[in-house]
Amino acid sequence: MTGKINSYRDLFVWQQAMDLAVATYSLTRTWPKEELYGLTSQIRRSANSIPANIAEGYGRDNRGSYQQFLRIAQGSLKEFETHLQITERVGLATHDQTNQMLLATAGIGKMLRQLIIKLAPE
Repeated sequence: MTGKINSYRDLFVWQQAMDLAVATYSLTRTWPKEELYGLTSQIRRSANSIPANIAEGYGRDNRGSYQQFLRIAQGSLKEFETHLQITERVGLATHDQTNQMLLATAGIGKMLRQLIIKLAPE
């Protein structure tokens, strides 16, 4: 991303995390109703938590707090990856579906790590 960052919405990592959350809703839309309060809910919540924590951290008053929320976003990302792998193992998603999303999570994870490092005190 080039240019000045005026909002968390300008952050490429937030944009990619939002795309992942939207893709999660598309993936889970056809899952069985009995999973609505199980894996469907869990994977959607973890996906939503990633961009939400990036945004919340951005709105904090200090770098340390921002970094902490980015670390929480990282944790939600790992939770999402775990739920995603479970969905493949139980037959709710195909390997191709999960692999495509795992590639996205790898990129998001790298960007989160880079942003955390950039925000570290010098």
